[in-house]
Amino acid sequence: MKPRHKRIAIIAAGLAILAIAAALVLNAFQSNLVFFFSPSQVMANEAPRGKMFRIGGLVEAGSLKRESDGLTVHFRVTDTAQTINVVYTGILPDLFKEGKGVVAQGTLGPDGVFKASEVLAKHDENYMPPDAAHALQQAQKAQKTVIAK
Repeated sequence: MKPRHKRIAIIAAGLAILAIAAALVLNAFQSNLVFFFSPSQVMANEAPRGKMFRIGGLVEAGSLKRESDGLTVHFRVTDTAQTINVVYTGILPDLFKEGKGVVAQGTLGPDGVFKASEVLAKHDENYMPPDAAHALQQAQKAQKTVIAK
């Protein structure tokens, strides 16, 4: 084999290895990607069915119910326009309270109940995740538009 052909073969093999590595990295990234949706978006069927995603908003006052096992809780998350029922089994964060911001990760069941695998609460009085704050603002704007008509 001529040196020129060897160089071309090495370059082609290097490009093939680089392409395979890039495909593996992109595949891993895609499988770990979790999107955020507000309750209004979930009710508008914008959220994926059967896939994991995050929902955020405020824990509706008076909606927190605990089952007798001590770990399973039912509550509602609202963006002031729509509300989603959530079920979570596990230990809630210390800052989890009614009327406060929350982000839950899980899947939406066929019955319309969000089954959370993880619940995150805001960490101080002034903080709300940017996605949750934006979703609340959008829901309030939409609600004002409906009322004005």
